[in-house]
Amino acid sequence: MILAYPWLLALLPLPLLVRTAVPPYKTPTASLRVPQWALVVEASGSQPTRGASIHRRSTWQVACFVVVWCLLVVALARPQSLEPPITRESPTRDLMLAIDLSGSMETQDFQNDAGQRITRLEAVQEVLDDFLTSRQGDRVGMIVFGSGAFVQIPFTQDINVCKQLVHETSVRMAGPKTALGDAIGLSITVFERSELDDKVLIVLTDGNDTGSRVPPAEAAKIAHDQGIVIHTIGVGDPEAAGEDAMDEEALRAVAKETGGTYFFAADRDELESVYGQLDSMSQRTIESVSFRPKRDRYAEVIAMALGVSVSYFITVGLVRARSLRSRRMHPSLEPSIDDPTIELSR
Repeated sequence: MILAYPWLLALLPLPLLVRTAVPPYKTPTASLRVPQWALVVEASGSQPTRGASIHRRSTWQVACFVVVWCLLVVALARPQSLEPPITRESPTRDLMLAIDLSGSMETQDFQNDAGQRITRLEAVQEVLDDFLTSRQGDRVGMIVFGSGAFVQIPFTQDINVCKQLVHETSVRMAGPKTALGDAIGLSITVFERSELDDKVLIVLTDGNDTGSRVPPAEAAKIAHDQGIVIHTIGVGDPEAAGEDAMDEEALRAVAKETGGTYFFAADRDELESVYGQLDSMSQRTIESVSFRPKRDRYAEVIAMALGVSVSYFITVGLVRARSLRSRRMHPSLEPSIDDPTIELSR
């Protein structure tokens, strides 16, 4: 339990200071003239003084006032309770995946764990599932490209959504060709909105650039100037000819220009090995922000003060009602001048 404004506790002695500095309020009343006053004084044996009827506060009344005042001052100081600490991991790196969805990605030259032949895209999806699982703490995005490049996933920390959208991609959904340069250019545009210093682009393709408006080499130079590191991964058959032939020299040049690495994966095992190497190369520092939320408790303190006050007045009312009943039943018990609640003072 803490106080948001502990300096307000200085108000605790305020009633005592007011009682000391301010004179008590006096109510003037009509006097009573007594005949033969001197004889009355002589008979009583007392000296006449300036008269005042002062109601003597009981110990319980003073204690109740002190408790209520202290509770109100504490409530004014705004008591707060500290909740259990909450730790949140802040992203330290933006990781963009650029996946080729051209027609050649439907070639079935990979095998899954069961030994069944699957397409290159299906192999990529399976391997990316494990790779993304270890991306906790990163912001991950994805660009798909074919004849054109499109943002499939903006930067997000929701890894489960990323894995789901990766599995929903299909061959030719972005066109049959391979616009590698446009994919790099689009990633640069997306990275411009990033406020993080660590920016990594992983490009996965099985062909060569056949439809980009921006050559991959030029796009790589711009990426380098923006501080983006590009790792390129070539999959499939490097012996293919025509538009399906893999341009490994272009992929190496793009990676080298930005300080990245080029990898080649001919089968699923090699593809898993590539992502394992990428995982070890791109170590990240996780920034954990821990804070303890505060909950105001002044309402409970005010309720306590109200409870003490109400309890006191209920008790006083019951005592007075009982006293009044007793007086009605026993008239001889009427209060006299010797009643302890009345004091004659100077």
